[in-house]
Amino acid sequence: MQSNVKNIFDSFNDYLVKDQELRTEIRDIVRDIDQAAKEAAIALQVIHSSIADVSAACATARERFETCRTGYQKLADLIPQGQYYRYNDHWHYMTQRIVFLIALTIYLEKGFLVTRDTAAEVLGLHVNQKDGFHLDIEDYLVGILQLASELSRYAVNSVILGDYEKPLTISKFVADLNSGFRLLNLKNDSLRKRFDALKYDVKKIEEIVYDISIRGLRAEGAPVPAVAAATAPVAAEAPE
Repeated sequence: MQSNVKNIFDSFNDYLVKDQELRTEIRDIVRDIDQAAKEAAIALQVIHSSIADVSAACATARERFETCRTGYQKLADLIPQGQYYRYNDHWHYMTQRIVFLIALTIYLEKGFLVTRDTAAEVLGLHVNQKDGFHLDIEDYLVGILQLASELSRYAVNSVILGDYEKPLTISKFVADLNSGFRLLNLKNDSLRKRFDALKYDVKKIEEIVYDISIRGLRAEGAPVPAVAAATAPVAAEAPE
């Protein structure tokens, strides 16, 4: 082999070896974050079987989020500047799931939707791409859509546990969420498909509220939340 050809391919090999070593380090960190996320998810599953243990479950989840935060800081220190999207396939879906868990925890504690800024703060991430390791908008939105699906399940199990008011508040919340997403012009295929499933969550919760109402199970005088029409067109265009 000619020496110049060997030198060229030796440099390629050095690059590939270093890249593989970096990816191995990333996978090790992501594995630890993912384990903490799984433990948070397991803790929060108690909401489907017990009303009394919700606060304790949220406290446990928040402890696991601290572990996630530490892991993301390690990733931020490890990823070369400007190469976030070169390696983000390692943590892309995991981040969506963690945003969902954060959103669920805050909803259970406070009853409102977590903002992207707050979710990023919990994980120690930036919100602006130019600032470095950040919480991508798409990851935040997909996590919120996962929240809607979980709340539809929560509404069903709340009725089973004898809590007939919970589905009413969930219905209002998910209706507002649905209206918010309809303000977006969703061109991303995966995000659009995930959003399309939201109308089924809305419909499922509507049916639960209807059943509670006709059976006379809701509190006297409690208003039935108005649910946004699931077939309404997407209205406005989101900023690029």
